[in-house]
Amino acid sequence: MGGDDFRTDGLFAYVSCQGRVPGDHPLRRVLPLVDAALSDLSGEFAGLYAPIGRPSIPPEKLLRALLLQAFYSVRSERQLMEQLDYNLLFRWFTGLGIDDPVWDVTVFTNNRDRLLKGDIAARFFRAVLGQPEVKALLSDDHFTVDGTLIEAWASMKSFKPKDGPADRSPADGGGRNAERDFHGEKRTNASHASTTDPDARLIRRGRGTEAKLCHMGHLLMENRSGLIVDALMSEASGSAEREAALTMLGRLARRHRATLGADKGYDAAAFVAAVRGLNVTPHVAQNTTRRSAIDGRTTHHPGYAVSQRIRQRIEEAFGWIKTTGGLRKTRHRGTARVGWMFTLTAAAANLVRLPKLIAAA
Repeated sequence: MGGDDFRTDGLFAYVSCQGRVPGDHPLRRVLPLVDAALSDLSGEFAGLYAPIGRPSIPPEKLLRALLLQAFYSVRSERQLMEQLDYNLLFRWFTGLGIDDPVWDVTVFTNNRDRLLKGDIAARFFRAVLGQPEVKALLSDDHFTVDGTLIEAWASMKSFKPKDGPADRSPADGGGRNAERDFHGEKRTNASHASTTDPDARLIRRGRGTEAKLCHMGHLLMENRSGLIVDALMSEASGSAEREAALTMLGRLARRHRATLGADKGYDAAAFVAAVRGLNVTPHVAQNTTRRSAIDGRTTHHPGYAVSQRIRQRIEEAFGWIKTTGGLRKTRHRGTARVGWMFTLTAAAANLVRLPKLIAAA
């Protein structure tokens, strides 16, 4: 017989969020890694808050919520708060009880900006890699570097002359999104800047592609595990990839000589010489359209071919960060804030892969 269709809103229910999460859910294996890393940062969190005053959002819960935003491609903080209100999985992972109120979205974003000042994303990224079971997966022998463009949250109409006239008022016609005629106007980063995101730079990825306002994100990958070991955000320029690579190599802890795989965009004599000066062998793809800085001393070695094959795996990390992590076009403005989210999303990309890597090891 058919059951009765009636609602039970008025009854009490004794249920925990954890009891509603399946025992084999992937997040059950991710949460211990996150909690261990957050425990290592407890001293850092204490220095960001005053000893008196009203309690704010616990930074541990805020970071867990931001990780969920990357894991599940939540498009905005407002939608994240909506999910936290009724999604028991989100409540369990964040650490909210079933009766705990959800934070106001403005309070949440203000507290997130407090963590930005303390560079907590980079510290959390390093804390995850510093866990004993994670360190056992990493070596200091072979690495790969690459960069990608992150489209800025700014319209091309906002790219205006730095010394140009003031914006027209809505009364002049066209409203706040009035049409602009760029025909015959020479626009460069030296003479123009975006009024929406002044840190964004106009750049094109290659010949025949359109120029866009972008930031540039950089990753350093350890070849054996495919894990990201460093992440960096910079202004977009033709030399930004090589400059960021040297920066990340300079802060990489190594005990002996290593190799660095990269595409032909890094084939520049000054960069190759600088990499060799850091006691790193540059396994850079040769740019055959001109005289390459990589000679037979490097290409004849069997390890060079291996590095060229494995370096393509870094595109998997960029793909996850841009699609699942939602950073194909950033929702934030300014290099500092975009870089903070880029680093945290890179940590989320590592956390997705770590449970299987640890189990296999």
